[in-house]
Parts: sequence; structure tokens; C-alpha cells
Amino acid sequence: MRSAITISITPQARRGPFVFHDGLADGIEQAAKLGFDAVEIFPPAANAIDEAELQGLLDHHSLKVAAIGTGAGWVIHNWSLTNPDPTFRQRARDFIRAIIDVAAGFGAPAIIGSMQGKVDVDVTREHALEWLAEGLEELGDHAASHGQPLLYEFLNRYETNLFNRVAPTVDFVRGLRTKGVKVLADLFHMNIEESDLPAAIRAGKDWIGHVHFADSNRQAIGCGHTRIEPIIAALREIGYTGYLSAEIFPQPDALTAARQTIESFRKCSAS
Repeated sequence: MRSAITISITPQARRGPFVFHDGLADGIEQAAKLGFDAVEIFPPAANAIDEAELQGLLDHHSLKVAAIGTGAGWVIHNWSLTNPDPTFRQRARDFIRAIIDVAAGFGAPAIIGSMQGKVDVDVTREHALEWLAEGLEELGDHAASHGQPLLYEFLNRYETNLFNRVAPTVDFVRGLRTKGVKVLADLFHMNIEESDLPAAIRAGKDWIGHVHFADSNRQAIGCGHTRIEPIIAALREIGYTGYLSAEIFPQPDALTAARQTIESFRKCSAS
């Protein structure tokens, strides 16, 4: 398994669960100094990333891109794949598609989390799941055409009422026609929803494509009550070799959170 740390370049997400917020150059330099393998980026839109500049920074610091998030489409525009208005659903798909294209240029997947939306008062669950499936089918195929998976992240009950746990999410994704979608397992969301995290990880065998490395309080691993050792054992058991990416709050500050993360990662790797 490999380590990654989050960088947000979206001003509207300044209070979000991302470690570095002062630009790609600063975040990448800090990540490299601490010994991370990669960065996960949260941009306001695909065209906010200067691809040549980013590649130069990555090359200079010998880092990779672990993934690129799409959540700014929800944060800034309130677009989602389950919006009852087909115009806004199309805007959401176009926004995500553009980020898939940029991410693929760095050999990385895109993430769909908050842009999945939710079942609202004017939307039945049946319709919401139908629209979600349509979006994932189209975008999963598009990601697969680049040789990358599309990462679908189930969220906790306070953020969506679509999917909140590993097993139902895997069942839904398995039922899609496209084979281009993988599941993102975020340990913070799982701490809220799962009764047994290692068992949930095992239930996601062959489908988990990315892991958000966060403690129960959405701080760095070691700052909450998550028992990380059994989770790492379960990930090894299912043959997971991807990233453990810290999508966490920068508390008490970004550098301390990042340092705690890499120290926890190294302990897990050595155990």
C-alpha cells in the first residue's frame, strides 16, 4: 500500500477535510518533504489545474497523483448525478467527465462523492438510483476508456441517503453494466455506519479501489478511536495495494496532521 495526502485548491472548501490549502506547489513540496508517495487533489474545476505545471512539480518532487476529486461541482454549483432537473444532471456529468480526462493524464482516477446527490423530497429513491446508475454507467465507461477506474464513494447518513455501507454499495456497483467503477472506502464514513470495519473491508474484496485514511473524528489516524491494525490486516487479506489517502481536517494544523498521518502509515506498513 502507498501513502497520499490531500490538497484542496478550491477556496469554497477551505473548511473542508483536506490537509493542505495553500496551492499545489506548497502542498506537493510539503508532501514530498514528509515522505508521501502521492497527493490527492480537490480542484474547483478541471481547467483550474495547469497540467504542465502540475507535472513539473510532480517530477521535481518524485510524487504521483493518487486521485482527483469532483466534489466542487456540488460545493460550488450544487450539481449532482441525482438532481431532478436533467439539465443539472448533464452539467454534473460534464463536470465529472472533464476531471476524469485530467486525472487520466496523470495515471489517476477521479472520485465521485458528494456529487452523487441524495434522495430529496421531490425525488423517489427509485428515480434517484436510476439517475445515479445512468451517470455511473456513462462516466465509468469514459474512465475505462482511459484505462482508469471511476471511484464511487459511499458517504455517511448525514451526507447522503443513497448508500452508506460497503456491502450495499458493492451490490449496486456490481449490478452496473459498466465494469469501470470501483468503490472508495472512507474509514471516517465507515466508523459511523459499519459495525465491523475489517469485516466490511473483506466484503468489498475485488471492488475497493481507493481508501481514505481517516480516524473516527476525521482527523489523522491515531487521533481518534479507530483500531487501524485490524483494518490494515483486512486490506492485506483482500490484496489491496492502492493508496491510503488522508482526506482529513488539518487539525491542529496542516503540518502536524500530515506528520501524524505519515507516522501512522509507516507504523501500519511495518506491522
